Amino acid sequence: MTARRIFPLMLLGAASAIFLYPFVWLVFASLRPRDLTFSGQLPIPFRPQSYADVWDAAPMLTWLLNSVVVGVAAALAVTVSSAFVAFGFAYFRFPGRGVMFASVLGTMMLPAAVTLVPTYLIWNSVGLTGTQVPLWAGNLFGSAFYIFLLRQFMLGLPRYVFEAARVDGASYLGLFWKIAVPLSRPALIIAFIFELKASWFDLMKPLIYLQDAELFTLPRGLKAVVDQFYQGGDPKWEIVLAASVVTTLPLIVVFFFGQRYFLQGIATTGRR
Repeated sequence: MTARRIFPLMLLGAASAIFLYPFVWLVFASLRPRDLTFSGQLPIPFRPQSYADVWDAAPMLTWLLNSVVVGVAAALAVTVSSAFVAFGFAYFRFPGRGVMFASVLGTMMLPAAVTLVPTYLIWNSVGLTGTQVPLWAGNLFGSAFYIFLLRQFMLGLPRYVFEAARVDGASYLGLFWKIAVPLSRPALIIAFIFELKASWFDLMKPLIYLQDAELFTLPRGLKAVVDQFYQGGDPKWEIVLAASVVTTLPLIVVFFFGQRYFLQGIATTGRR
């Protein structure tokens, strides 16, 4: 192996170690006894009991199921709605298309704090605060980032395929579902995984809209656990860290199975 190939591999290995270190530290800290949680040494003596204590300290299974339901609903809603809009911008040619697309991208410049209060007032006016609906239903209106991502991918789809389908009598909806969606599968999966991750680790929305512990998602539940331990004067960090590992593992599995679509979505233009 030449030096030209060794250096990039060493650089990649060093970068990977830097990114993996926080998670490795988290796992080790969750396996240490309480008095050695932040010692920085190897988990000796080894104490996996924290992972059993997690399920006794809080309704983790309920929160896990809530996170799955909210995450999948949010990811599915934003993927489908953004794909509809992206297809319109990619396929149709109409006056003002560039201005409209620039306006959509312009919404990305708005800080989340600007729309926080108006959004809450809207959900409160329809009586949906205190439910899980505000955590995902806003995604039914699409996302500027995913619209941009999917539009750029769909622009690379061969237009003659759509024109041939139109000649055969396909409707515009048929063009979308039977041609654009199958050919854009890598980009759609990327959008789904990105939004699933964003919803899975989101604390702000559950903190604002949820009060019932039975409806908590994992991040909101972890916040409640930390608050409970602090109020009791006994911060059981080993349990909090173990719960954090449990929260993170499902997304690692999702990224593991979806990683090939990241490269496929970037490297291809949709041609088959």
